Amino acid sequence: MGMRSFGLVAVLCGSLAFAAAPAEARGTPDSFADLAAQLLPTVVNIATTQTLKANQKSPLPDVPPGSPLEDLFKNFLGPGRNIPRHVTSLGTGFIVDPSGLIVTNNHVVDNAEQISVTLNDGTTLTAKLVGRDEKTDLALLKVSARKPLPAAHFGDSDKARIGDWVIAIGNPFGLGSTVTAGIVSARNRDIEEGPYDDFIQTDAPINKGNSGGPLFDMDGDVVGVNSEILSPTGGSVGIGFAIPSNLVRQVVGQLRQYGSVRRGWVGIRIQPVTQDIAEGMGLPSAAGALVADVTANGPAAKAGIRNGDVITAFDGKKVPDPRSLSRIAADTQIGKTVSVDLLRKGKKVTVRLTVVRLSEAGAKPLPAAPSKPKTKLSQLGLSLSPLDSDARAEFKLPGGVQGVVVTDVIPDSPAADRNFQAGDVIVSVQNQPVRTPADFQQRVDADVKAGKRVEILLVNRGGALTFVALRLG
Repeated sequence: MGMRSFGLVAVLCGSLAFAAAPAEARGTPDSFADLAAQLLPTVVNIATTQTLKANQKSPLPDVPPGSPLEDLFKNFLGPGRNIPRHVTSLGTGFIVDPSGLIVTNNHVVDNAEQISVTLNDGTTLTAKLVGRDEKTDLALLKVSARKPLPAAHFGDSDKARIGDWVIAIGNPFGLGSTVTAGIVSARNRDIEEGPYDDFIQTDAPINKGNSGGPLFDMDGDVVGVNSEILSPTGGSVGIGFAIPSNLVRQVVGQLRQYGSVRRGWVGIRIQPVTQDIAEGMGLPSAAGALVADVTANGPAAKAGIRNGDVITAFDGKKVPDPRSLSRIAADTQIGKTVSVDLLRKGKKVTVRLTVVRLSEAGAKPLPAAPSKPKTKLSQLGLSLSPLDSDARAEFKLPGGVQGVVVTDVIPDSPAADRNFQAGDVIVSVQNQPVRTPADFQQRVDADVKAGKRVEILLVNRGGALTFVALRLG
């Protein structure tokens, strides 16, 4: 398929003066022609074919019978609306091994029945899928050629700096090999496409059809795989995103060896440390990954990691936020025993755990929204109820869940500001378990009297635990 896009609804010190030293930077190239000539043979155009079955919705418009447009779409729709028909999609890839291994985006070849690859010299070859990874949107293909193919080389994406020149080569709108130039606009972008988002942002024009194409640096090395664009219209507005080459290299290596990706898993659910949470927990800064839940009998549980711990380093690597911890843990060798640095009630603690392989299990569905609220009003904008058999039945809460259940939320209250909903279960307040609304109220009253400004609640929401910082008064 083509380049995916998502809608736009959605940057004097001291008393002495010194002349600023000029920044060292590579000058604007006179031309990209020599580099483009060198790299174009490594980039391929990809076409995929998929059969739409009877009654399956076509991506083409549904034209009413007798419409003036009926003849225009007749060749696409066929004489019958409900007969199988073929749909072709276009994308880009690049050769990474002379034997015929080609990298592209997973969404380019997803659900494809046939994949054909056109080389820069016009040769068209049939490709087979070696493996794919939905979480990083990468796929590896293989073609058989009569002679070794020109291959691109991976660069070190960690060395790509904001402002560096880059060029993109791809197949926009099916036009064929097209070269565009720009700079690295930003690094480490999280666009909420997956758990391992770490995109390079570029203003090199990329469009639908560029998906899976390479982003090259001025040394001719691949620093990214063009994958997404931010656009209100579907066309390039100068905000494109590329998967960094260091991640691509690792994923491709596993796809080549195993046909799938094997990721590390430690058995925790984590969330960001906000300023309010840091204040409420007495942390030195809003950094690290807050442990909201620990899987029973998982590696973290066996290592003694608890709810409320803040992980600051994993296997010697700093953890500034949950996203970085997810990537570090996933990249860790399965079976390796690592050290984990964390803060527990203000004290530094180090534990050791053994990383196991992540099982790609599906997420559990959220419980149905409850209806009839009960009344146990608290000053934070929450109506609470004991978690008795009636409440469990009404809100479909299993027996293992303990705490007090939220039955109503007052609009424009502190609880509403933190998106509390009926059916949420408050498990603890400041790491102290609560079993009744009176327990909850007593704990909050004591903290208000003690001068606390932020209350840290552990909340079970749809079966998942999360910490919520609620500002008092």
